[in-house]
Amino acid sequence: MILDTLSNADKYLCVHPLFAEVFEHIKNINFESIEEGGYKLQEDNIMVIITNQRGRTVEEAISKFECHNRYIDIQLCVSGQEQIGWKPREKCIHQKSGYNEDRDVTFFEDTPDTFLKLTNSQFAVFFPNDVHAPMIGDGIIKKMIFKIKH
Repeated sequence: MILDTLSNADKYLCVHPLFAEVFEHIKNINFESIEEGGYKLQEDNIMVIITNQRGRTVEEAISKFECHNRYIDIQLCVSGQEQIGWKPREKCIHQKSGYNEDRDVTFFEDTPDTFLKLTNSQFAVFFPNDVHAPMIGDGIIKKMIFKIKH
């Protein structure tokens, strides 16, 4: 897992060959005008999801404590304040469901070891070994999720 601000994004370009394209794309976005929805940035290699929703309670978020096998998530907070629960996959022992290949997701009934906070222009990177529970917050959270093929 990585947690940082967009001003430091260049430090992570060496982590994955597609990170450069993601962070370059972010530089060219007008955050004020982006609307909810999704699109493919590069075939099935980079997909983008934009949400603008009320935050969830801790309990609601933990009920969807998730990780992915094929994609890395870069979750960028555009506005609002978001908490995200996190735990390493190797410590999760209570799998809620089998792996859903179509949605690339496995859910767990475990609880996070820690919570991180994201505010404007902060991002978190979740690799397949990072189980996470996003969208915890009281107000409206606008965010972008980049799904990068692992």
